[in-house]
Amino acid sequence: MSDAPRLTHLDAAGAANMVDVADKQVTDRVAVAEGEVVMRAETLDLILSGNAKKGDVIGTARLAGIMAAKRTHELIPLCHALLLSKVAVEIEPAPALPGLVVRATVRTSGQTGVEMEALTAVTVACLTVYDMAKAVDRFMRIEKVRLLEKSGGRSGHWQAD
Repeated sequence: MSDAPRLTHLDAAGAANMVDVADKQVTDRVAVAEGEVVMRAETLDLILSGNAKKGDVIGTARLAGIMAAKRTHELIPLCHALLLSKVAVEIEPAPALPGLVVRATVRTSGQTGVEMEALTAVTVACLTVYDMAKAVDRFMRIEKVRLLEKSGGRSGHWQAD
């Protein structure tokens, strides 16, 4: 048997399967993910003023991200349904981009991690910003969606460079 890394969702024949986590220990698990929505400065100003035609862009995106984290198992075929104890979505203006930085923190006590829930929260929050502001800025870009940090489980703590 090789010590080379392998994809945990593939069985010996290469078929996709949900990972069996029954023998894993229950531990506190946390994941933090981040992404950016880059836009014109005028679009950022409009969002921050609260005068976007569709309403409160940041508040709506925050709620969309929270809802998405809770439904990740319905969106990603091989994800486990998890009882999440915390989902926090923070959206901060970044005038230097210009745009918004979206960060999600997800927590559970369980047998598998919450990285996908954090990434899903960020992605859906970014998509919601795009949807609510696309009428005034078709040049927006969603960028740099990535996992920043995770902890818990057998692999312990990991943090991006």
